[in-house]
Amino acid sequence: MRVLIVTNMWPSAERPELGSFVRDQLEALRALQDRELELECFAFAPGGYAAAARALRGRYAKQRFDIVHAHFGLTAWPSLVVPADVHALTLHGTDLRHRRSRLITHAALPWINLVAAASPDLASDVPGYPKRPVEILPCGVATDRFRPLDRQQVRAELGLQTDGRYLLFPADPARVEKRFDRAKAIANRCNAELLTLGSIEPQQVPLWINAANAVVVPSEREGFGLAVLEALACEVPLVCAPTGVHEAATRGIDRADCLAYDEDSWCELLEASLGQADRRIASRARAEQFSAERMARRLLAAWRAKLDSPLDSAAARKEGNLETTPWD
Repeated sequence: MRVLIVTNMWPSAERPELGSFVRDQLEALRALQDRELELECFAFAPGGYAAAARALRGRYAKQRFDIVHAHFGLTAWPSLVVPADVHALTLHGTDLRHRRSRLITHAALPWINLVAAASPDLASDVPGYPKRPVEILPCGVATDRFRPLDRQQVRAELGLQTDGRYLLFPADPARVEKRFDRAKAIANRCNAELLTLGSIEPQQVPLWINAANAVVVPSEREGFGLAVLEALACEVPLVCAPTGVHEAATRGIDRADCLAYDEDSWCELLEASLGQADRRIASRARAEQFSAERMARRLLAAWRAKLDSPLDSAAARKEGNLETTPWD
């Protein structure tokens, strides 16, 4: 199976955090060591769609792939210039929820054979769903990188107080939908210092998660919810809003609370974690259900099913070949 990944989400020197989950998925696919799978990747900077289409046409016009899989709705358009048996697209959030991006994404969908979304919540935003089949194909969490680390040690490495009260807002404060204002209000009321990620190098993110007493995710919306899964993989307590996969990911785990934002309730929940030096939660097994490796196998099964049965890529699930998750 010859596959080309086309993405405008890829880490760069200027934005090392951009699309690190797409890169993790590609690495997980390669780690499967499937002899039938031949992978290539074409990554380009956000916004350069016309230039990307020209470059793709120049490089691949005389070639044919079994699968051309685009990440992000607008990226579907340049990916369509490459001949393929199946054109696939994973939708990540903004492509369906930003007005201009949504219109452009919707216009591309009739030419896509395999439409996927990062979560069931996001799939509901696809026009025609549920009559239109939409696969749930998130990139997953790199559980080899996100794992519990000694809190005192990582705090010393990051120059933080070993006995500090720290909450982590695992996003760029400039992203309005992530609701930094809510996280800041919580931290102030809890008398805790609020750490943020912003443009932190992806390799450093596990250190910041492990350094925090708890992670706070008050987002208005999430296409998936990777930050919550990363906290679960590190066994760090968290409080999150019910969006993306948050409810499915945290269900039944003590001190991984998912509820509508309310300052009083959130502060009460977080205070229990702030009062302990290195409280951990029993959550890693749940994170492993969403691992990059498992999600890579899920994606590979969906590709194969679509090639075998062009009318129904859900055949893989029916046959038990698709890696299951808490939402299945």
